Amino acid sequence: MPANFDHIGLLGFDVFGTVVDWRSSVARACAPFLQAHGVAADPLAFADAWRAQYQPAMEAVRSGRRPWVKLDVLNLENLQRVLDAHGVDATAIDPAILAQLNRCWEQLDPWPDAVPGLLRLKRRFAIAPISNGHIAGMLRLARHAGLPWDVILGAEIARTYKPQPEVYLASSAAAGCAPADVCMVAAHNSDLAAARALGLRTIFLRRPHEHGPQQATDLAPEQDWDLVADSMEDVAQALGC
Repeated sequence: MPANFDHIGLLGFDVFGTVVDWRSSVARACAPFLQAHGVAADPLAFADAWRAQYQPAMEAVRSGRRPWVKLDVLNLENLQRVLDAHGVDATAIDPAILAQLNRCWEQLDPWPDAVPGLLRLKRRFAIAPISNGHIAGMLRLARHAGLPWDVILGAEIARTYKPQPEVYLASSAAAGCAPADVCMVAAHNSDLAAARALGLRTIFLRRPHEHGPQQATDLAPEQDWDLVADSMEDVAQALGC
């Protein structure tokens, strides 16, 4: 194990994109819904449009323009916006049907290497999501995808969203760790930059297909992260697990 990981007490993971394949999973769930409601949209493009509302919706909370709300609330509002943009009156659809589709964010498939790698890492480290997902949603996602977390941390503890410092600091404190004793694992350079600024260690896990074949972001490390890997099992191997 690299010397600077000897003292690490917690590995914290970004989830959407790093651990699970949100794009393919959301598109699969959207396909029958779009067909049933006569929406002429490619399911993958619809998933991308839904995801594109993610950061703006969280920014309203981060900036203080609106009070804290959980991610499932934001996702449902974003779904309604995307439907409206496709010429569909979301208010005319049974709310139970929209709620059911919104739960697809709790039924995402893990990347093939994710669970085997996490199980190996769990032998040596405590592991937890440090995600923008709310606790109940992360619990249901873990049950669906077989994610072997020791505890669920992240945005709901801090009542704000990454990359606000409070998310990383509150998660570290809840796990009984100083920031320097936590390592953030993510496929997104911005997530790691925010964590590093607070003293956390960093691992960049490449996910070059998170956004599909035309992905143009996060294809390479943008800083000298403590470790760069191509799979979760490579992370486990590098950390001696």
